[in-house]
Amino acid sequence: MRTYKNARGEGCVFNVELTDGDGTQIQATMFNEAAKKFYDRFELGKVYYISKGTLRVANKQFKTVQNDYEMTLNENSEVEEASDEAACIPETKFKFVPIDQLGPYVNSKDLVDVIGIVQSVSPTMSIRRKSNNETVPKRDIVVADETKKTVVVSLWNELATTVGQELHDIADKSPVVAIKSLKVGDFQGISLSTLGKSIVQVNPVISESKKLRNWYDSEGKETSMASVGSGLSPSTKSGGRSMYSDRVSLAHITSNPSLGEDKPAFFSIRAYISFIKPDQSMWYRACKTCNKKMTDALG
Repeated sequence: MRTYKNARGEGCVFNVELTDGDGTQIQATMFNEAAKKFYDRFELGKVYYISKGTLRVANKQFKTVQNDYEMTLNENSEVEEASDEAACIPETKFKFVPIDQLGPYVNSKDLVDVIGIVQSVSPTMSIRRKSNNETVPKRDIVVADETKKTVVVSLWNELATTVGQELHDIADKSPVVAIKSLKVGDFQGISLSTLGKSIVQVNPVISESKKLRNWYDSEGKETSMASVGSGLSPSTKSGGRSMYSDRVSLAHITSNPSLGEDKPAFFSIRAYISFIKPDQSMWYRACKTCNKKMTDALG
């Protein structure tokens, strides 16, 4: 649950991602009294009956799942645990992004799923948060995939001490790890971090895992790997442009209305001109020094 402040005052908000038996996901959001009422009610991995909620078109700026609609629960909504439906919990569905294609997601609100072979696992570290001076555990793992690229994944909080320890104990066997909902950052060029809702599976029984294992055992373990951020310039590592995240699509821009609000966003686009207004010139005379538009002096 997080707090906010706007022109109408202060408040709090809480959201969850729900998945039904068919694997369809929807985000449910609760504000103020509803957030306080249901914050302790929802638990990860449990099944619930939910009623008296409302549906609306999802705000693309804030949605975290692939659904055109989102659910809102108020203080009159009902949430009841369905313990008799526990067997209906669907399997986690992944939409993997190859490591060499992580560039466009750097510092984006879009989260990614990644699958890779574990190359190394660090000991657990204690990191002090600047926001509240709280100390939290962190563990870094390096994973590689068939693109012959590696990336550092930071496991935070409980994931660092549970799954992270499991990976540390079997690191010499090069296990396959699949991780859902990762944040892509620009540390060391490109890096990944888990969030509170991230899911980590070790040696998952899925086709992508089998394919990756076969590739690694047959040729991958003898292949020279390079960090996905190794080709980035020093300016990129401090938040500048990169050879990986430079080019984006128009959809990437239009679907991220907050792009550039916190800090400038740099990118290039490959596109074609579809329309030129016939009543306006495509250029104007400008000052060579400041590029301001020049006008003809009268008289």
